[in-house]
Amino acid sequence: MVGTAREGYPVEMEQSDAPLLDALLDYRASGRYGFTPPGHRQGRGVDDRVLKVLGREPFLDDLLANGGLDDRRSSNGYLSRAEDLMAQAVRADHAWFSTCGSSLSVKAAMMAVAGGDGSLLVARDSHKSIVAGLIFSGVQPRWITPRWDARRHFSHPPSPAEVEAAWAEHPDAAGALIVSPSPYGTCADIDGIAEVCHARGKPLIIDEAWGAHLPFHQELPTWAMDAGADLCVVSVHKMGAGFEQGSVFHLQGDLVDNDRLSECADLLMTTSPSVLVYAAMDGWRRQMVERGHELLSRAIDLAHQVRTAVKAIPDIEVLDDELLGVQASHDLDPLQVLIDVSGTGASGYQAADWLRSNRHIDVGMSDHRRILATLSFADDAASTDRLLHSLRAWREAVDRSEPAPKIALPSPAELQLESVMSPRDAFFGAVETVPTADADGRIAAEQVTPYPPGIPAVVPGELLNSEVLDYLCSGVRAGMNLPDPADPTMATIRVVA
Repeated sequence: MVGTAREGYPVEMEQSDAPLLDALLDYRASGRYGFTPPGHRQGRGVDDRVLKVLGREPFLDDLLANGGLDDRRSSNGYLSRAEDLMAQAVRADHAWFSTCGSSLSVKAAMMAVAGGDGSLLVARDSHKSIVAGLIFSGVQPRWITPRWDARRHFSHPPSPAEVEAAWAEHPDAAGALIVSPSPYGTCADIDGIAEVCHARGKPLIIDEAWGAHLPFHQELPTWAMDAGADLCVVSVHKMGAGFEQGSVFHLQGDLVDNDRLSECADLLMTTSPSVLVYAAMDGWRRQMVERGHELLSRAIDLAHQVRTAVKAIPDIEVLDDELLGVQASHDLDPLQVLIDVSGTGASGYQAADWLRSNRHIDVGMSDHRRILATLSFADDAASTDRLLHSLRAWREAVDRSEPAPKIALPSPAELQLESVMSPRDAFFGAVETVPTADADGRIAAEQVTPYPPGIPAVVPGELLNSEVLDYLCSGVRAGMNLPDPADPTMATIRVVA
């Protein structure tokens, strides 16, 4: 026995292996040389000025996955072995590694379940990558309206009852897709939603990009596979210790075709995956199996200390119990410290910008009234003390600052735009660009997403209203970032011609 994935959960000895990392060691030791991509030849051809910044180590391990690290037929099975170990570690039937992030993984999951012309129940507060998947695949969304806290201007994941109501209205949908945890750390009742879906013989997909750490500690929200989900995708780089773009599909049961999922992933994935990204995920899995419970216990304790300390700062609120309840979220990841700064008169955008400019601290998310400090098992007292000192300094400085520009916040009802065309048809159809002031009543032909957190305010195919347009235009003036519309200033917008 080498450790526990969850306290009391036995792990077989081979979990101490890391096939991809071991293969990299062997590659170096054997002195291999490839007349293949990548052209830098393990750093030999890299400019010295690049090496001065990046070092040579990343280039030494930047190899072809097939015909490099493994042979041309992958007969050593380094990747498949690593994936099998990951599946065993988190109690899934199957796992696949992806080096294109969960943005790709969730698209493959949608295609595998709903095909090219099917439909899915989808929570309307889903990440922009899911909307991109709808446009790409042609899958028709059957929107589930999120639960809204109108006072805090905050959406909660749908409840099992709301999913049941959506099934009653759209019984022909191929499956349901829920985001949990949300970018704010709030979680859905996956157990209850899975029961609702399985009663109809339909699969449940969970976009669990923010939940890679959940299988490894019982005090964290329930891991999607343990809660009965059929398919979930996680981003190892978000809450784990992998490189950016590292993602894993997890599958269990027989409601999703294993081969079809693999084929859909193959359609989307790069043919030049990063061995560095693969190997980091392999090593992180081993670390979590052997020490995850210990490391996460320490992180959870630290997060509680941070929450208590932030609450002591005048006019700043840490959101925790306020986010939970029958009409709110089912659970909360304590490592996501959501801080409401509106009581200071400042916006989250202002707070985030000040912390970056004056204290060299970056926060994970900012909106019109909140910032999010995402903690991980890598944090310690030194890093969190730096955060707390910076927050206290910002609180003293904010009294000498200009008040936050006003944002025209719509009501929950006004935010729920009517969907009148499929996202794919609106995006790929004939479009025109019009002044935003003239776009009320027009059909959106592009996504408009405040980022972070990356939840679209406008989806192609939705009927625009003046309230949402005023919200976005005033938000840009107040510091909101809109990376996806053709005109990020929102002076104009693309609509269906």
